[in-house]
Amino acid sequence: MENFITTDVLFRWLHVLFGITWIGLLYYFNFVQTEYFKEAEAGAKADAVKKLAPRALWWFRWGAMFTFLTGVVLLELVRQSHGWDSYIIMGAVLGTLMFLNVWLIIWPNQKIVCGITPGDAAAAAPKAGLASRTNTLFSGPMLIGMMGSFHGTGAASYGMNSLPLGLWIVLALIAALELNAIFGKTGPMTTVKGVVHCSIALTVVFLAILQFV
Repeated sequence: MENFITTDVLFRWLHVLFGITWIGLLYYFNFVQTEYFKEAEAGAKADAVKKLAPRALWWFRWGAMFTFLTGVVLLELVRQSHGWDSYIIMGAVLGTLMFLNVWLIIWPNQKIVCGITPGDAAAAAPKAGLASRTNTLFSGPMLIGMMGSFHGTGAASYGMNSLPLGLWIVLALIAALELNAIFGKTGPMTTVKGVVHCSIALTVVFLAILQFV
């Protein structure tokens, strides 16, 4: 038991540490850098895209990688300890999709935007931006998933055949939002205020569904 607690605490610490790096930079890109680029002079923006953005993206993508890897370990530790519930499943699914968005959509397109690889920067920027906005949208309920697994009432701990209806509804909504991240538009998430409000609203909706459905 003592060894388990030590391992559990270590990986929770690492998971939170890497998560702070990742999500902190996600918010920086969405709330600070993107808004600055809208107002920056052409020369200043070009210099930031060439020198600042690639450095921030390095920490961003590897923060995502190690948050995901430590999260996988924590999932197994939680399963051994007390099993999974609706909250941790929701959080894990959201975190995994956010990780995949970073490595499969945001980073490949940002490499084009930053001039690291050849391509159409005008087409790549909106794709990266939509995935980044979606990750910001997902971040609110994802954090609830991390915390709610210790304090909530979700009961999805006996295999896929017995997942509660509320969790199935939440997973279906997540899938629809992820499809929008790949094929859709930013819509109300276009502005900072819009994506913040959408993330808060989505968190409330998911909480209500998991609690009452």
